[in-house]
Amino acid sequence: MSAEYATFGLAPAMRAGGVLANGEYQVHREFMDFIVNGRPLLFQLSDLDAVSPLASDVPPAIFTAQVRSLLLEADAPLAGGRYVIYGCPECEGLECGAVTAVIEKATTGGSAGDGDGDDYVWRDFAWQTDEHADLQMNGYHGIGPFRFRGREYREALHALLDQAAEPRRRVLLIGARVAVLAKLAAALRTIGIGAEITADAAAVPPEELRTYGAVAFGRAVAEDERTAVRQAFERAGVEVAYVDGLAPIIPLLVAQIEHALDRSPLQQRRLTRLVAVDGEAGVEVTSTCRVRLVAYRLDRLYRTHTHELFDGILETGSHRIPLDAKATKGESFIVARTTDGVLVEPMAHG
Repeated sequence: MSAEYATFGLAPAMRAGGVLANGEYQVHREFMDFIVNGRPLLFQLSDLDAVSPLASDVPPAIFTAQVRSLLLEADAPLAGGRYVIYGCPECEGLECGAVTAVIEKATTGGSAGDGDGDDYVWRDFAWQTDEHADLQMNGYHGIGPFRFRGREYREALHALLDQAAEPRRRVLLIGARVAVLAKLAAALRTIGIGAEITADAAAVPPEELRTYGAVAFGRAVAEDERTAVRQAFERAGVEVAYVDGLAPIIPLLVAQIEHALDRSPLQQRRLTRLVAVDGEAGVEVTSTCRVRLVAYRLDRLYRTHTHELFDGILETGSHRIPLDAKATKGESFIVARTTDGVLVEPMAHG
């Protein structure tokens, strides 16, 4: 099969971490996704929980080596000229499975190319768990081959090397219930998000404020305290996402913060809408994927109740999902989750 020309780009993406309903933790990962013909390549590989090698939490030297590898400035890491395109978000080991492809150069042939050297071809995509790929058994036969114009391809990847590395994003936690904040900080750190607790951001140096990506307020934080925090960040010249904590429920707050930290463009997200009204959820997805719905409810004694409501594959489009009335009565909240995103909504009644 000959490779047709495709556009190539990169965009921020996220593998959503979180505290799951069964008590397990899922690691938060941020990475650059490959945008092929204007759409994330990851979305074309069914509902795959994976990240690209261009992850923000790898050491700078390894990140640079990954970029150089995709530019074919180093030997292929796998037999047959194959490169890892997406790997396991937890350990990145090949034994867990990875999407690989052959990457090679192709002569432009004059007018067909961009006039600036060879094109790059990605072909023979496969799911691989050891040193050799079995294209017959595990090939992605409907994906590719893609031929990228050399100049566009090189410019996108070189731009990553030219960008100054940002400090790792952290979350600033502000609230009255220190015990809740401590548990929340511990949960965030467990999934790979830095978190600190403070009562006053005015004394925090501007260079430290610039390392935060979000600020989470507890429900008891007064409006004048919130205003003072916002002013401190404005003086430091940094924009952050502000999260108003819905309830002192750790998995719920983690989900809110995960959503706030999502830097991926809206048009390139799978999960784009969640509505929760009168025991029914409205969900919208941009590609076929697995969606999980969990309800968190506070009873009159402020005890937390967790209910797994839905776990299934949804086709592209809008869906209305009836929910268990017992799970959503009173003060309750719905968390919708895919592999790459999470949304949270309080259940509205009447």
